[in-house]
Amino acid sequence: MSRQPISQDGYEKLRAQIKQLEEEEMPKIAHMIAEARAEGDLSENAEYHAQREAQGLLQAKINLLKTQLANSVIVDKSTVPKGVVAFGCVVTVRDLDDGMEEKYEFVGHGETDYEGEIMKILCTSPLAVSLMGKKAGDQVEVPLPKGSQRLEIVSVD
Repeated sequence: MSRQPISQDGYEKLRAQIKQLEEEEMPKIAHMIAEARAEGDLSENAEYHAQREAQGLLQAKINLLKTQLANSVIVDKSTVPKGVVAFGCVVTVRDLDDGMEEKYEFVGHGETDYEGEIMKILCTSPLAVSLMGKKAGDQVEVPLPKGSQRLEIVSVD
């Protein structure tokens, strides 16, 4: 897996999420496993098996987050070139077919947010990859599962 850019805030957010899962959620599940184990015969104890499965799923999530963190490189947004679509910039695009405008900020893992005026999307998404390195006024064609979308870059902040 290649190194993925992430902001300092995103990095700290991921670390906090991992810490919360390891120090709060995992002990809760371990306690519930211990309670279920105390009930006796484990071969027919559905609660025990359910908690063991929940523990495994939680550990898998922790491992995924740790891998994302390990494969991240912190990028200082102030060092990103101005006027060019890059990690951390806010880009306004206009759909050339219907004229609608949308704003996107390209972020790293754990920083995505699809609500609000500015959607924060992964810098590795097809849209971001298609726009990277472009400037205001450039037109791009973004591949979609069914066809493509033609966009014009209105501004890059």
